[in-house]
Amino acid sequence: MPSVPRMFGRAALLRCPRCGGSGIMRNWLKMAERCPTCGLALERGEHSDFWIGAYVFNLAFGEGIAFGVLVIWMIATHPNQPWTHIEIVGLLLAVILPFVFFPFSRTLWLAWDLSFRPSEPGDVGGNSDVHAPPFNDPSRHK
Repeated sequence: MPSVPRMFGRAALLRCPRCGGSGIMRNWLKMAERCPTCGLALERGEHSDFWIGAYVFNLAFGEGIAFGVLVIWMIATHPNQPWTHIEIVGLLLAVILPFVFFPFSRTLWLAWDLSFRPSEPGDVGGNSDVHAPPFNDPSRHK
């Protein structure tokens, strides 16, 4: 198992936190079921509950950045703040940043989870459950 900082570094690059393999994102809003390199089950735990932490992390980070930008802008332009521009930019940032940060919040949440629970039933490779179903990667049979 890699160190926690290494897992977070890999996650920040949208790679598998456990092995560093690429291809865990199918598209910007959807993850693969498993890491194509090591077979790590990317959905760890209850299907409906696992990603709640990632959603909260995403929302808090995105809105925190938007708020910080606006506060810095207001302080930098004091006493003649361009209020209309600040309001428009604030609204745009509040809507756009959670979408921009979405895949990162999921991989970072996965790294966070792996740092506390390195093994789950269904994981393949590493310290996985010996009773896990086999990992069938079509690319390995070429």
